[in-house]
Amino acid sequence: MSESAEAPPSGLGTARPAVLAMLVVVLGLAGLVAFLGYRVHQSQQTEQQTEQQSRLFLQAGRQGALNLTTIDFRQANADVQRILDGAMGQLYDNFAKRSQPYIDVVVRTQSKSVGTVTEAALESQSGDQAQVLVAVTVKTSNIYAAQEESRAWRMRLWVRRVGAQAKVSNVEFVP
Repeated sequence: MSESAEAPPSGLGTARPAVLAMLVVVLGLAGLVAFLGYRVHQSQQTEQQTEQQSRLFLQAGRQGALNLTTIDFRQANADVQRILDGAMGQLYDNFAKRSQPYIDVVVRTQSKSVGTVTEAALESQSGDQAQVLVAVTVKTSNIYAAQEESRAWRMRLWVRRVGAQAKVSNVEFVP
């Protein structure tokens, strides 16, 4: 009986550390997969937000260019108000100061301009602001030139996000 009392170990003693090691590796891999999945999801959300904001800036730039190039002497006050509604900052301040003399000239010369956006693109974007390049064709007529003249202009518009919308804060013509 002394032989049976000293039976060799069955291998369970060495299996426990191996099982624990496998469990640690599996849990570590599961944690890594979860972390990487979270980062991919977060990256996709950021990319979607950036694309959404880019579309907002581009649309505001296009609309701002149309507003600035479409004026009719029969509704000059409403057209100027539309420009001011889509403007802020330096553009708003400058245009508001000069709006009445501008309206007077438009009405006196019976001026009518219709702008058409031919191309638009984001030049740069950073945070809540962007620069938008817009190419427009503008047809203009007035009492001095009854026949519509068509001109091509390129404009750079500074667009800034304000809440859920974007407004034009500055504009310059690009040669």
